[in-house]
Amino acid sequence: MSEFRHLDVEIAVPPRAVVNFAGDPANLPRWAAGLAAGIENDGGRWLAQSPMGAVEVRFVGDASAGILDHEVILPGGEAVLNQFRILRDGEHSLAVFHLRRAPGITDAAFEADAAAVQRDLETLREILDDTRVAGRLDHSAAD
Repeated sequence: MSEFRHLDVEIAVPPRAVVNFAGDPANLPRWAAGLAAGIENDGGRWLAQSPMGAVEVRFVGDASAGILDHEVILPGGEAVLNQFRILRDGEHSLAVFHLRRAPGITDAAFEADAAAVQRDLETLREILDDTRVAGRLDHSAAD
């Protein structure tokens, strides 16, 4: 069985608003540091520059159910599934990322991956909280 860790953050907006923002590949560079170099839609394929080189990002979950699972196709063609859920917590949300430890990853590298994902989740919360406070949140996105 794989080793994994659940990383999460509470976000003070309804799940639909989180899904609408986080599930839009165009927004990934704003909150996912590994894709900070940018992402572009190339004929329906979302291509990004990452520290590993060019990757493709494909959302494969049922976003209407809060499932933002996405595959990252690495430069060598290997697909890595990232499981990401947006759960209802009253009128707010809980964003949960399931970080799976890949074979051969050292303890230090796994800890660094976990810290990076947690920073990304914190950035997502900050963006959405700032948007809510500034009144720019699309209230029609509320559940």
